[in-house]
Amino acid sequence: MDPGDAIPLSTSFPLPFRVLFLIGLGILGWATNLHGLHLLGIDAGSALELSSGRTFLPTNSSSSRVFSSPRLSYMPVYRLFAGYATWCFAGWSFFRLATHSNTMLVDTFKYIPALSSLGVLTTLICPFELCQKRERDMFLQSAARCLFSSMDSPVYFSDVVFADVFTSFAKVLGDVWLSLCMLLPGGSLVSPPHLDGLSQWILPTFMSLPYIIRFRQCLIEYQSPTNTSKRPLFNALKYASSFPVIFLSAAQRIVVLELVEVKGELVTREPWHGEHPLFRLWLLAAAVNSLYSFWWDLTNDWGLSLLKSRSVESRRPLVLPSLHSKTSSIAGSSDAHIVTQSSGHQILGGAIHRHQSYPYGLRPVLLYPLLVYPLVMFFNLVLRMTWSIKLSSHLHSQSEGSVLMLWLEVAEVFRRWMWVFLRVEWEVAKNAQHKSQIMSIRAASEEVELMPSNRSDPMDDDYVLASEHSG
Repeated sequence: MDPGDAIPLSTSFPLPFRVLFLIGLGILGWATNLHGLHLLGIDAGSALELSSGRTFLPTNSSSSRVFSSPRLSYMPVYRLFAGYATWCFAGWSFFRLATHSNTMLVDTFKYIPALSSLGVLTTLICPFELCQKRERDMFLQSAARCLFSSMDSPVYFSDVVFADVFTSFAKVLGDVWLSLCMLLPGGSLVSPPHLDGLSQWILPTFMSLPYIIRFRQCLIEYQSPTNTSKRPLFNALKYASSFPVIFLSAAQRIVVLELVEVKGELVTREPWHGEHPLFRLWLLAAAVNSLYSFWWDLTNDWGLSLLKSRSVESRRPLVLPSLHSKTSSIAGSSDAHIVTQSSGHQILGGAIHRHQSYPYGLRPVLLYPLLVYPLVMFFNLVLRMTWSIKLSSHLHSQSEGSVLMLWLEVAEVFRRWMWVFLRVEWEVAKNAQHKSQIMSIRAASEEVELMPSNRSDPMDDDYVLASEHSG
């Protein structure tokens, strides 16, 4: 190979190692989510219901212990990531030394990424007390609960976040299937497997699995006897809108075959086939899914008012007596905006703001610096649009070795990392509102019971009348 020649990504960083890299990035992202929420003083433990029975992502303690020693919630995840990263980096380094960036040697040493992946899987299900067993067990329990829970079981907020994070790894899940095909005898790491017949529908089915899980959770919430809202049904429609994107993309092979008969083999190298109705239908499905998901993020997952209609938007302030854990607080931070109902003033932060003057498009409760919200909304819109394209498996074969595709997957993990912060913030605010309403009702009832009466006891009146008659 000439020194000036670029080394293909499939040679220097084949797909199985890219899958391991993205999984490790997700572990690190979750550790920094827990760590960051603690540093911001947000009681993520109560919002995420981090109990030993149903913790959705790795923490090694119950809710009562997580915030008595906050390091217990995120330090084990950091240690898990450190061990995982060390193992994967060692395997990749050995692979690079063995192949010397020679494409001809990549398939000869493809047992190295196979062993690296097998080591990760073996460690995940290992029954021995090593490599943060509690964290691994809780992850497996959470995955099993999302996959196999009954239709009458409750859906916890922790499981919702777990499944939503899982949707950001839909492409990674498809890459797991492709990596398996590459690593098996007859497969090659330097080119994606050629899938024909029924096998071409396996990849989109794998990519649909996270959305099927969330779709099912929404139906469970909608059918719950305590539910009186259609919100879970509309949420289910959001996840259902991903299926046309995924399967219409898989059907683009039909588009290419039909256009080859008209224009010749050069069509296979072109990414745009706008003259075919099936291609235009795929574009429409991708646009609908992206815009609907973006609207839902802002209005429902984050509670922001930017895209709410005036008839629906409620500008009533929230009653928030306590949003934070006992061990930390963001009091004193001038960037935290918490509003009370009784006075309409900010109760945390250096300045005092009336609740009527909260920034346009946001909400009365803002626990992060104001600049965070428009930036997150902008990045979320851009990455939502690109992620729908990433769900399109027909583009993978054209650019599977492209660095751009890898960076788009990294960007989606980053988007989900930002999403978790605002999603947990809004859940904490709603929980605080619910608790404060209960406290207000109890306080009002106690006030009525303790209020002195303006008239004498009826029993005393009856006694006096009886006495007068007897006299």
